[in-house]
Amino acid sequence: MSDISHIESPDVHLVKQDGRQFILVGTAHISRESVELVRQVIEKEHPDCVCIELDARRYESLSEKKRWKSLDLKEIIRKKQLSTLMINLILASYQKKLGDQLGVMPGSELLEAAVTAKAHDIPVSLCDRDVRVTMRRAWKATSFFKKGFLLSSLFASLLEETEITEDKLRELKETDVLSELMAEMGTALPELKTVLIDERDTYLAEKIKRAKGQKIVAVVGAGHIKGVKQALSEDRSMLMDEINTIPPVSPIWKLIGWLVPAIIIGSICILGYTKGSAVAGANIMYWILANGIPSAFGALLGLAHPVTIFSAFVAAPITSLTPVIGAGYVTAFVQAMMQPPVVHEFETVLEDISHINRWWSNKLLKIFLAFFLPGFGSMIGTWVGGFEIISNLAKP
Repeated sequence: MSDISHIESPDVHLVKQDGRQFILVGTAHISRESVELVRQVIEKEHPDCVCIELDARRYESLSEKKRWKSLDLKEIIRKKQLSTLMINLILASYQKKLGDQLGVMPGSELLEAAVTAKAHDIPVSLCDRDVRVTMRRAWKATSFFKKGFLLSSLFASLLEETEITEDKLRELKETDVLSELMAEMGTALPELKTVLIDERDTYLAEKIKRAKGQKIVAVVGAGHIKGVKQALSEDRSMLMDEINTIPPVSPIWKLIGWLVPAIIIGSICILGYTKGSAVAGANIMYWILANGIPSAFGALLGLAHPVTIFSAFVAAPITSLTPVIGAGYVTAFVQAMMQPPVVHEFETVLEDISHINRWWSNKLLKIFLAFFLPGFGSMIGTWVGGFEIISNLAKP
């Protein structure tokens, strides 16, 4: 068996399990030293396989410089993945701000692991959980009242000027950038640690064990080293299906989603039956205006295309009566059709996203404005319109 003692680094760990060797390289995702260490370990050890803390999407994002040209925004909107894309952009922007100070692209050491392995004809295994599953499980694990805090903390990170000091770099070497951002939210969201750290430790370890060969090099964020070492010595395969599944929406929320429109429609029908069609018609008009005006105003605030503003007014009264689709998805789709982003706007989005004034000049970010603002307006209109209609039931 080989000995890694000649690699003098506290960030390299050897785990022997069932006659196999797992060489774990703990990295900071914005450290040039980590890039050099990864290359050194792979070249000196020449393992049977190199495992990397990336999923397929994040690997594609790092390795394909022209990836933006193939991004289908309309398909993302259709699949209701705009929120996921938004969070990924926020996290990427946060990493970029840190990396810019050190002159290292975030995740360079992970990409270097793949490049070095391929240069030596060593198979590469992407071992991290799909980032979409991680983010959705994190959202699901967050209580209803803390979701607002999570969102506000994420957006606050866009405006925060983070200076990299030696102490800060040491902190980052003990975690990864995603976990570091979440950690900065304080102790208000301890439930996130289970999803972002503990579950991924288990997932990474099980995927590393499934790699073929007797000697495996695994490149992971240093914050995962302790958990992965522990998980490698245990059989946690029975947990893989559970931690790689997005929990379904609670039946209670589904019931509420259909109950609200049912109450609105039922109330209008009762008003028509007891007080006549004129009263019912007046309440329908109130519903249309209560939903359409604030939704259209939201689109106007986002400086959306005129057709998008009109679609907000038309869509909001209808989408508010079904939980299947929100007004924001309709307006975002229309905005993407009317003013599609050009390539350079994708390429500058990580810089633009951290400057509020640039949201109105970058067409990609304007799509997000056309998603959130009309949707928020429609939500306000639903409560205002619904309250008025239900109140009219009690009037003589």
